[in-house]
Amino acid sequence: MTGKPLGAQILVFESLRWILVPVMDRAFPVSQSCKGGVRFVSQRLTDRLTDARLLADLLESLGLRGHVHRYGEDASAYALGDGASHAWMAGHDTLGLKQTLALEFGEDALSMRRQILVSMLGGPVAFDFPSFAELRAAVDIRERIVHDALKTALAFKTASAERPEECWVYDESTGFTLRPDHSLEVALRRATQPDVSGRLYDFSCYRASEYVILLALAETLPLYNPALSMQLQEQWEHKAIMSGQFHDVFMREYGSQDAPLPPRYYVPGDRLWFRNPDEASADATGYEGSWVFYLGDGLFSDFWRQGRTYTLESKCLEIYHWRHATYTDDAGELQINEVIVEAHIAQTMKDPAEVARIQSLMQRYREGRGIYTEAGGCIDTTREYPRWVCPGTADLVLPPY
Repeated sequence: MTGKPLGAQILVFESLRWILVPVMDRAFPVSQSCKGGVRFVSQRLTDRLTDARLLADLLESLGLRGHVHRYGEDASAYALGDGASHAWMAGHDTLGLKQTLALEFGEDALSMRRQILVSMLGGPVAFDFPSFAELRAAVDIRERIVHDALKTALAFKTASAERPEECWVYDESTGFTLRPDHSLEVALRRATQPDVSGRLYDFSCYRASEYVILLALAETLPLYNPALSMQLQEQWEHKAIMSGQFHDVFMREYGSQDAPLPPRYYVPGDRLWFRNPDEASADATGYEGSWVFYLGDGLFSDFWRQGRTYTLESKCLEIYHWRHATYTDDAGELQINEVIVEAHIAQTMKDPAEVARIQSLMQRYREGRGIYTEAGGCIDTTREYPRWVCPGTADLVLPPY
């Protein structure tokens, strides 16, 4: 057996810890009351010190360093201090964060990045990362999701789907795959962005959310993990990953039905679901709920009306009025007339008391799968965001095709 005896190794480790932890105490104030935020989970103390220094530099560039405290042992966890947390996102409400941060820092090219990091650092649960590189990649991917979701506009279809024929080919066994010598990034952009393709393609809202995430990854992975970027390209040349498998392969979910996230807590780039709590209209295919992205600035994506977005309140009103616009088509299928929905919304907006009543009903947590009572609203208990992607720490592992 070679190397230092165990006792000497422990002594060296404790000596290193005795030196490094006070250094971090000077970089970040120590708090005993923080929880949630961002945690670096590397087993090596020296790695966590490096991660802390890089985090300090990033926060300094955003004007946030003095507002972030360290908690836990060995320089591993970071969160907004109580003062900033209460001032900027009291009760974990991030919907007004853009305006609050603009008063503090002004509007600049870093505003979205600042909003993402503040939302994470002030969150009720911890976001774990094995390295600073993974944190930086996660922030960049979230920024790309927001950017791409804002540019996405589609035709809502639940029984059909289409893609630009010059880029995509369909087979029942493989789904929509790339034609030879076509870039995944370019093909995704042509399928989802009418400013690029010149037209709207048929999608369901869940598949649309997958394509926005894929596009953000296709744009970002070459900077962080070129090998994984090539694997993603090759995957879609052979077989698409969809639905439940997509969630399992690409996404990390936080919050739960038993421990729900605060109803007004969202991080820009989160994918989430608004549930339709009305059992009758939820039988219309595609109207069980609505998959969207949080875009920051208090806004949520709207893929079906180009150039428009939702607020939490307008999304709740729309879903509430689905129940007033159902009809049965010639094939005997339950449908919803969007024109009637818009008319009901316009009428409701004239009555502030009715708006308040509907919001009080809809801004409740959703009930469990298959449960419909008057107690349930449309607010989900969880959010989703992409997995780690950097070499050596990535847990986004593509399956064999």
